[in-house]
Amino acid sequence: MQSQNKVLLVDGMALLFRAFYATSYSGYIRKTSDGLPTNAVYGFVQYFFDAIHKFNPSHVICCWDMGSSTFRTESYSEYKKNRLEAPLELLPQFDLVKEVVAEMGVPNFGLTGYEADDCIGTLSNKLQHESEVFILTGDHDMLQLITEQIKVVIMNKGRSNYTVYDLETLFAAKKLTPSQVVDLKAFMGDTSDNYPGVKGIGEKTALKLLHEYGSVEACLECLEQLPASIKKKIEQNLDMLHLSRELARIRLDVPIECKLDDCIWDLRHAATLRKFEELEFGGLVKVLGEVASG
Repeated sequence: MQSQNKVLLVDGMALLFRAFYATSYSGYIRKTSDGLPTNAVYGFVQYFFDAIHKFNPSHVICCWDMGSSTFRTESYSEYKKNRLEAPLELLPQFDLVKEVVAEMGVPNFGLTGYEADDCIGTLSNKLQHESEVFILTGDHDMLQLITEQIKVVIMNKGRSNYTVYDLETLFAAKKLTPSQVVDLKAFMGDTSDNYPGVKGIGEKTALKLLHEYGSVEACLECLEQLPASIKKKIEQNLDMLHLSRELARIRLDVPIECKLDDCIWDLRHAATLRKFEELEFGGLVKVLGEVASG
């Protein structure tokens, strides 16, 4: 039974932003005849169907951020403060893409106060007991979610270009376990999410500490054995080390529910076709036919 189920958990934000920037860099932005920007949604659908074709899931779910205020910004006000505002042409596409996903028959999940990552972590953790789970994203933070049953599919540059990480490939590529992905961020911080970790400790030192001691806890227990300069940096930034770890850790306890039967992949062809025609997605109608027959 277990081997027959395969859930594709889609990081909707990652696909939408990737699609927007991949298609807008030239300055041309696809719009309907009424002037509604649709370039990100159009690209999202292309990425989405590519992944469906590649991984052939039995179940599909899509997760979204619901605003920028989360428990992370409450615990650290500088969290993601360095992010630019979303481009104006992208703003109307946040709701539009969810409409398209819903018309296809795929459930959308997002909860105010949490990030899409946390919804993905929670759902993958629940569903892994009765299914294989593939998380589709561009975000390497998700590698912490890997288990025997959960794989993380990183989208590389270009279409249909994926790296699939499981426990073995994660260790082969990065010499890390999933929990060490969190501890790495605790030590070195994350410039894209704007939290510092331990000031003065970069990736190289962080990896060395983890390879030698295994975890943040084990490292703190052996503080006296560390080189004086590293010991001093950790002691001076102890609070930030713990806070950075909490910011990096994806939650598995978001109050959301999704049963396998709620997310069976069964494309609602007629409804999707109507939506594509409404949005003037002529080029995708052919793709839709291929998905339906495939």
